[in-house]
Amino acid sequence: MHDYDLLVVGSANADLVIGVERRPGPGETVLGSDLAVHPGGKGANQAVAAARLGARTALLARVGDDDHGRLLLDSLRTAGADTSGMLTGGAPTGVALITVDPSGDNSIVVSPGANARLTPEDVRAAAPLLAAARVVSLQLEIPLETVAEVVRAAAAGAEGRPGPRVVLNPSPAAPLPDGVLAVCDPLVVNEHEARFLLDGDPAGGSAEPAEWAAALLARGPRSVVVTLGEQGALVAEGGRTVLVDSLPVKAVDTTGAGDAFTGALAWRLGVGDGLEAAVRFAVRVGAAAVTRAGAQQSFPTAEDVARL
Repeated sequence: MHDYDLLVVGSANADLVIGVERRPGPGETVLGSDLAVHPGGKGANQAVAAARLGARTALLARVGDDDHGRLLLDSLRTAGADTSGMLTGGAPTGVALITVDPSGDNSIVVSPGANARLTPEDVRAAAPLLAAARVVSLQLEIPLETVAEVVRAAAAGAEGRPGPRVVLNPSPAAPLPDGVLAVCDPLVVNEHEARFLLDGDPAGGSAEPAEWAAALLARGPRSVVVTLGEQGALVAEGGRTVLVDSLPVKAVDTTGAGDAFTGALAWRLGVGDGLEAAVRFAVRVGAAAVTRAGAQQSFPTAEDVARL
């Protein structure tokens, strides 16, 4: 029996958000709204999104011993996520500086803080958490060597049992070792991340997501999901490609929507859904998330998703 449908290993940030009429150019100052402080970070976002949907979810992350860290722990516990894997200290809690324009688009600068101190040793010390999870979800707001250690442990398994299935969203985009790519099932990318990983590959210059997916599959992952915003998502596995349409909704704020999508996707894989079915559910979760402001506080419950 697995204790968790999903273990998220990743970042936990405080999101400092300011609304602007337009984002400033180089050397320019613009006035914005009052500052809002929200719990965020791709790892914490995914864990909260899954937990709010009803998943048995844990997060392995590091925060500072400060108000921002306590904000994050409170948000995780309120959503129902297990915080036994949360580590404290070593640096201030990570912070994301976010500007949001009237169309809902955002620009983000991240100060990693304690996220950069989540080490491979921390992963090894958390081996029981990994062994207790059906799926582990990763992003790249923590050191790549730490991501690689999670992948290594997942591939090796423990006590004669296979390790968790690996879902990876390579965001912020960075080069991925072949050994990491080979275990991804799926690799979840948006257009920017797909083009980054395909730099130098002719497919990277294509306007066709199906060509990106095919070229990425050739790099080694077991499956690929390309998120396409309001167009939905493309699923590629086993020589088959399926476009899953999104739902028509009015976008208020896209912050965290990709994390809600990936957290929902990873959870559904953890409870036994096939990849296409998991993506169909995750697309609905992502659509619901953009209809409200903020990241974690915008994430829907299962009842919210059912009403879409």
